[in-house]
Parts: sequence; C-alpha cells; structure tokens
Amino acid sequence: MSNIVGRDQQISRIERLLDEADERRGAALVLRGEAGIGKSALLTHAIGRARERGLRVLTVTGVPAEGQIPYAGLDHLLRPVRSVRAGGLSPYTQAVEILKMLGEPDLTTLLAIEDAHWLDAATWETLAFLSRRVESDRIAVLMAVRDGEDVDRRLAAAGLPELPLEPLGDTDATALLDATAPGLAPALRARVLDEAAGNPLGLVELGAAAARSGGSALLPSSLPLSTRVERTFGGLVADLPPLTRRLLLIAALNDGGRLDEILAAAAIVTGQPVPAEAVQPAVTARLITVDEGYELRFRHPLLRSALRQQAPAGDRRRVHAALAEVLDGVPERRIWHRASAAAGPDEELARELTDVATGAAQRQMVALALAAAGRAVQLSEDPAARGRRQIWASTLAHEQGDGDTVRRLLDEIDAGALRPADRARLTLMRETYFPSAWSGPERLMAYADLIDTMRRDGDPELAVRALCEINLRVYYSNVPPEIRDRYTEITRALGLPEDDPALTIVLPLISPVEHGAIALRQLERLVHRADLTPVTRSDLAMGAWAIGAYEIAGTLALSAVADLRAQGRVGVLAQALNTAASAYAGLGDTRAALPLVAECIALADEIGQPMWSLGGSLIAALAEALRGDVTSARRRADAAEQVFFAARRLPMLALVQRARGVAALAEGHAEDAFQQLMRVFEPGDSAYMPYQQLLLLGHLAEAAWLGGFLDELRPIVDALEPIAARSGSPALRVGLGYARAVLTEDYASALAEDLTGWPFDRARLQLTYGATLRRAYRVAESRPLLRAAAATFDALGATPWADRARGELRATGETRRKPMDALAALTPQEQQIAQLAARGLSNREIGERLFLSPRTVSTHLYRIYPKVQVSSRTELARVVDAFGVA
Repeated sequence: MSNIVGRDQQISRIERLLDEADERRGAALVLRGEAGIGKSALLTHAIGRARERGLRVLTVTGVPAEGQIPYAGLDHLLRPVRSVRAGGLSPYTQAVEILKMLGEPDLTTLLAIEDAHWLDAATWETLAFLSRRVESDRIAVLMAVRDGEDVDRRLAAAGLPELPLEPLGDTDATALLDATAPGLAPALRARVLDEAAGNPLGLVELGAAAARSGGSALLPSSLPLSTRVERTFGGLVADLPPLTRRLLLIAALNDGGRLDEILAAAAIVTGQPVPAEAVQPAVTARLITVDEGYELRFRHPLLRSALRQQAPAGDRRRVHAALAEVLDGVPERRIWHRASAAAGPDEELARELTDVATGAAQRQMVALALAAAGRAVQLSEDPAARGRRQIWASTLAHEQGDGDTVRRLLDEIDAGALRPADRARLTLMRETYFPSAWSGPERLMAYADLIDTMRRDGDPELAVRALCEINLRVYYSNVPPEIRDRYTEITRALGLPEDDPALTIVLPLISPVEHGAIALRQLERLVHRADLTPVTRSDLAMGAWAIGAYEIAGTLALSAVADLRAQGRVGVLAQALNTAASAYAGLGDTRAALPLVAECIALADEIGQPMWSLGGSLIAALAEALRGDVTSARRRADAAEQVFFAARRLPMLALVQRARGVAALAEGHAEDAFQQLMRVFEPGDSAYMPYQQLLLLGHLAEAAWLGGFLDELRPIVDALEPIAARSGSPALRVGLGYARAVLTEDYASALAEDLTGWPFDRARLQLTYGATLRRAYRVAESRPLLRAAAATFDALGATPWADRARGELRATGETRRKPMDALAALTPQEQQIAQLAARGLSNREIGERLFLSPRTVSTHLYRIYPKVQVSSRTELARVVDAFGVA
C-alpha cells in the first residue's frame, strides 16, 4: 500500500504499466507536471514496486551539466548492464541495440528516468525511439518531466503517452501538511496551504520551514512556487560550512557524480587539498547521499537547480575551468567544461569545437558532431562563421533524422549576416523543410551564380555539396534551357574527373536528356563500387531513377539502405528508401515497392520530413494502383495535389497524374487513363513535366491502345524518338518499344528486344500481343503469351493486369485459376518481415534492419503464419518464393 497522498489513480496506472510489461506488452509513460508536483515520489514508488516484483530496474537522472554531452544519460542508465560507452552509433541504432540487449535474458525491465527534460538530445531521441518499439517486449519505460515549452516540443515529436499530474485537492493537501508539519498555528497552516497551492513538495518544504522559523520563513507569494522552494533549499545550503557549499556547487556543475573528481576540482578552486570529510555536513543535512562507490547524488533536482542559479557567473566559470583541468585525460568531457568556462564568444574555441564536430562526423558519430557544432555556434564571434556553422549543424541534424532541430536551427539563422553563397543554401534548405511556396525557377539562376562564386573563391567542395543539394529541386522545376545550361556549365567548370561520382549525381537530375547517356555509362561502372559511401550511393540512385535506369537505381538504393540502417542515419535512410521504392514501382513490382515505401513514409513521418513522406505516398499510390487498390491510390493523389497547388510546386503534379492514370488503367477505363496521363505531355497543362515523359510513355501507350487513341499517340512517339537516342534512358527505350509495337502491330520485334530486368513491361507486351492474336483468331499462338503474362503479373502483384490476361485466356477456351495470393493479407511491414525471414535472416538480423526488437519481429511472425496458412519459416519461404518476391 502506498503512502503517497492523493495519487491513487496514478499509482494504478503505473501498476498497469508494470503488469503489461510482464505480459510482453511493453509500453512507455511520461509523468509530467510542474516542479514539486510529485513526479519523483511516483517514480520512486514505481522503482520500489518493480523491485518487489523481481523486475530488473535501470535508472538515470537527467542533469543540466550533462545536457550537451551526447549519450551521457544513456551511459549512466545502462552502466549496470553495459560497460562500453554509447560511442558513435545513432540514436536509432542505439535503441535497437538496447532492445536486443534487454531482451536477453528474458527478464522484465523497468527503465526509470528522472528529470528526462534535462537529458542530452541523443539520449532523449534514443529513449523516445525505443519507447515506440517495445510493444512486444518485457520493457516498461517511465519518464518524469517538468512542464515547459521545450518539454512540450520534445513530447509532441516523441508521441509518447502522458500522465499529467495536477495539484492536490484541498482534503489531500491538508492531510499531507498535517502529516509532515503537525501542530502549525491555524493562521500559519492556512497560509502554507494557500501558498503551496496543492503542490506536494511546496507543502512539505514550506511547511517544514514554517515549523522551524514561523511566517518569516515564507517568501512572497508573488514568486513562482518552484522559486520559493528553490530558495528554501538555498537557505538550507546557506547554513553549511563554506567549503561544503563549494563542493555542492562543483557537484551541481559536474557532468559526473564521482566524489574524487569533485574533490580534485575543489582543490584547484581553493588552492589547497580538500578532504572527503568536507562533504559530510551536506550528508547529515540530508541534502545529498554518497554511496559505497563514492558517487554523489542530490536529494532533489531543485537543490541542484538552486545551487546553479544562485552562484555568480564568475564562480560557475571558475568551477568549469577547474573541472576541465581535472578531466585533462578525458577529452570528450573536458571540451564541454572548457566551453562552459568561456566568459563569452571565443572564436578559437569555436574553431576547436568545429574540428571536434568534423572529426566526429567523419567517424559517423553524428550525435557528438551535432552537439559540438551547436556549441561552436554559441561561441562564434564572426556572424558569418556562426551562420555557416548553423547551416552545417542543420545538415548533421538532417542526416540524423532530427527534423525538429533542423527547423529550429534554420529558423534561428540570421540570413543578413551570411555570405551570399550561404544565404542561397539557407533559402533552399528552408524551402525543403518548411512547406511553403517555392521561390520559382528565377531564383535558381541566382543560386547558380552563387555556386559559381564558391568555385571561383576556391571552395570547390562546398560548390559540389551545393549542387548535390539543389539538383532534385532543379529537376522538379521545369527550368528553361538557359538555367539548365548554366548549371551544366558550372558543374563542368569544377574540372572533376569524368569518373567522379559527383558528376553522375548532379547532371542526370539537372539535364536527364542531354547527359543521360553519359550518366548511364558511368552508373554501369559505379553500381558495384564498394568504396562509395552510402550517401553517395543513395544520391547516385536518385540520378539513375531520373533517367529511368530503374534496375541500377534499385541496386544502389538498397545497398545504401543497408548501410544507412546500420549507421542509424535515418534522415538519409528515408530518402534512400524512397528511391528504392520508386525504382521498383517503376518496374511494376508492387511486392517489392510497397514494403519499402511503407517504411519510408513511417520513417519520414517519425523524423519530421513531410515532403519525403508525401513523395513516398505518391509512390505508394502508383504501387497501389498497379495492385488494384485504386481507392487508396486516388485518395493519396488528391491529398498530394492539394499540397502541391498550395506550395506552387506544379511540376510535381506529374506524379499525381501518374497515379491517377495508372489507377484508371487498372479499372479498365482507358479513355480516362489516357486523358490523365496526357496532362504530363501537354505544355499548357499545370502537370506538364517533360522529364517524367521519359518514364510514363509505356502507360500512356497502353491507354492509347486500349482506348483507341493511337493517332494521338503517334506524334508523341515521333517527338520522343530523338530524345531516347540522346538520353539513353532505359525506361524510355522500353516504353518506345511498346509504343511502336501497338502502332505497327510488330510485337514480335518488340519482344525480341532485351527486356531483362523489365518483367512488367515484357508481360504487358505479351498481354497486348496475345490479345491481338486472339482477336485475329490465332488462338493457339496467343495462349503461351497470355499464360506467361498472367504468371508474371501475379508474381509482381499487378492483379488487374493478371486478371486481364486470365480473361483473354478464358476467351481462348483455356481456364487459368487465379492463384491464392496469401501475401496480400499482410500489411506492408508484415510483407517486409516475411520476405526477410524467407531469405533466412534471424529475428535479430531482421530487427537490426527495420529498427525493431527481436521480440517484436517474433510477434509479427506469430501473426503472419496463420494469415498465410503456414507454421514454419521453411513453409513461409516456399510461399514467398512462389510469388517471386524473396
């Protein structure tokens, strides 16, 4: 039975949290409220109940001094079970590693986090990500946070269940005060009740102060309650010996709790040795505890806060300088104390922190790089240098998938202080992260000139980076020839070797027609290069997609996905997944595309990348249309259309029309399909997009054949023939092959072409040829073509096309049964897990790829088996293999 007054409902909720974790239904809960409202008491109660039940309990308290050190909180939390520091893994990879670690042995675990609002950002992101993925694990996460705007932002992004704590009612407040400060005079008792306003800590501490010193101990009620309680603590500290007070200040500012560090720093500050006994008065006053490992802990976070706030700034800087000297052999901690010891902007220290950030980024330690870059920004003296560091920090946050930090940093930058080139990059990044109207093609010419300035000013690396950042924007802007040529000129002026991947990242998106053929040759050389970074491979995949080299795009993107997952760089991972899904949807492979795009959308939503989520939704719309789920496809297309119109991103409407056109094809509405797709080909239409024409001709030609629009198709084919020769686009080559076939009825020549890697398009040719033969009463010749088409479409999950092939077969007198598509009953995530399990990956390996715990993977497989009517991985592999998706 708890002795916490007035919190019975909250205690019951915590008991349910522990019960559910014991039943493999892990969950998280955030206790939130003002200072002193009782969060710590409930957390302590939960820890006690967990230990009584035999649970493993891991605890940590967030402290402001550690708030800038990546993974400081996580290292403290996991110290009992993991001796190695968190190191360079991303928060997302850390979370998966922790889920695996806590799942072995099979023991229920409570993670209890006090003052989570003071945790460093990397620890917070790790725990938030983990908390969203414990639904099948024996893990309960209980956090306590103090109300505030920063906490509101963190919790809104985390999406975790919250349990707000309100002030005690009159009856409970009176009971608590009478229990802790009995015998107060009625008037004094009433004043304490009034000023504490139901706050439990206020009742206890103000009541105790009133009992000691009467009404004079109570501060003016105009002050916030937390301030009054802090000053009450400050009064207790004031009664201690000066040396003890000095030790407490050092402990409050230290990012660790070891007593030997605190004593060593005190010796530097005072100029003489300080004995351990000097801390005893604070222990006797019950302000701190020191355990058998000489770890010092404060009785309440407000005491630490009071010490920090009441100390003069000069005293705080001297303490940080002393701690930096003590930590001379621990550079990753020392640098932060040096930064805190700085009296103001310090450009030399800012450069040093920038070097730390650069080294960390090169070692893929993005969290450390981001923290160091952020502190370098604060210490910058040169406004232009500060702005450039802020932009770089934004890029690091983007790679880590921290959209909130990106938006905050971009919003804080003073554009007026930036160099012109940096100002251009800032504008582009703001347009990417804030869903507003695009600045239009005209601004792109100004960007081009600024990028050329970077080159001429001797900063070619920055120029290359800027080109790689803007190439997709140029692609989707329908730029006039003079802008396209200007970007090409700048790229060539950099003097990069022809085999430099940067050329093949930039040029195919800036000018897919003019540079497509050269890019294709380079991509064929680069696709299997093992020395390319995953970011480079992801960017190359985008270039391959732009010219319609879908097979290369898919190979590069999937290889990048594997490494980006391992590194936890989820910001870039969402984009790589997007490209991979685009490639497979372009190939008509819905079974490969849908799980990839589902992961892309979920990840982009989770990390705050709305445009990548929207782009993923349109890829999903294409795949769903190919599968026959036209209602969902149209719903996604309608939603995207509204966003693109509002933001004036009109060329991207081509993707909307693609989904609508293919959905109409799936329903057999050929005229509607032709009209929808033709909008992409008509210069006066808002959805006009010449580069998308390279990728859509096959669908348009099919609609023309089915609807009798061959006369309208012919001039389009004639116009695209020379473009195909210049661009070398594989997708356009295949689309033209089909279009020529329906215009000339020479299907045999079209099928004789090399269609390796284009199963959907080959099957479409077979279906169209077979239907033409059947209608010409050449039934025997039509059947093998129609059988092959039906089998391929079934394997790809293109159900409407498979049904059409079976319908043509029935018309020849042959019946082909529709196969039982067991995988269609699975969600996209379940399909992805089923595919990975069919390849022989263990639950642990699947979890690593999908940022899930092994237990969650096991739970998914438990649900998958009955849906597909199997009972083992071996049988599951046979089902997956039957549809050609393993």
